[in-house]
Amino acid sequence: MRLEQQIELFAAINFAICGISHMMAPRAWAEFFIGLRSKGEAGVLVVAFIPLGFGSIVVAFHQNWSGIPAILTFIAYGQLLKALIYLTFPRFGLGKLELVTLDRARLFIIAGAIMVALAGLLSYNLLTSGSAAI
Repeated sequence: MRLEQQIELFAAINFAICGISHMMAPRAWAEFFIGLRSKGEAGVLVVAFIPLGFGSIVVAFHQNWSGIPAILTFIAYGQLLKALIYLTFPRFGLGKLELVTLDRARLFIIAGAIMVALAGLLSYNLLTSGSAAI
């Protein structure tokens, strides 16, 4: 399996696990982000580390801009941009965290469904690419 395919597998696993978690425990995710919000700007820095870690790994090892894998590369650059904004402008990130409430926790289900769909799409691509051995 090529390195780019290994990164796609890494992303598919991350999307699947986080997506299922979002769908099964949306209130827990809301509580998590509400808890970080209570820490003020320091909490925003913690939120920024999530997309920074994922995005930097994918961008460093996956520069595929064609077909289904291009979706992953595009998302990874978006995650790096989000991390940059939150790390340099934590007040902005704090404003985004204000949108998270227990009453709106069900929105995590939608985000989770999108992540699971991305995991499925990446997995399908890996399985049909011919050289992938999962």
